[in-house]
Amino acid sequence: MSEPTADETGVVLRRTPQQARSKARLARVLKAAERVLVAEGVQALTTTRVAAEAKVSVGSLYQYLPDRDAIIDALAATYFSQLEAVMEEFVRSAATEQWPDPVGVLIDTYAGLYRTEEGFRALWFGSGLTDRTREADREHKRRMADGVRRVLFALGIAGDSEGLGRACHAALLAADALAQEAFRRDAGGDTALLEEAKVMLRGYLTAVAGRQEHGDA
Repeated sequence: MSEPTADETGVVLRRTPQQARSKARLARVLKAAERVLVAEGVQALTTTRVAAEAKVSVGSLYQYLPDRDAIIDALAATYFSQLEAVMEEFVRSAATEQWPDPVGVLIDTYAGLYRTEEGFRALWFGSGLTDRTREADREHKRRMADGVRRVLFALGIAGDSEGLGRACHAALLAADALAQEAFRRDAGGDTALLEEAKVMLRGYLTAVAGRQEHGDA
């Protein structure tokens, strides 16, 4: 058996498709898996069920995604890639724009993604996440936190330092937990809780910037 490889989005596959037709088939399979996930839950993500939904043979699916864990890992990697692409756009924009409320912009944007990405919500709020997915999520959060650090530095809110990186990681973890709770309460996001998250993070990041001014970070 060949070793699993990762495609350009970070999706871990048994084999990486090389031809355009194979890549299109894999994309169709992942879209089908997402439909099953949203409609029927994580436990329905069997190779047989996903192959039927995608209208491909189980053998064809097995070339890339041999079991439920592989399907979950691939879906998660796709969502992580999408979220990180949005963060990278924030970093680029921060170099030329001045946002009066960067915390509000970030939380509102990601809350919007939570609202539209039903598959992401279904995966995270269901059971059955794999060890690989949980580890990938930890790495994903580190990359997202680094994006926040770069945004704050680009906006001139804080000077770049090891302490800023640590603070952004803490802020990201807190924001993620609050966002998940907001969307567990309400599929559209509990707006009152999201507003409280903004208040908390504004205060925390203001305190972090203040520590830096006094040479404490």
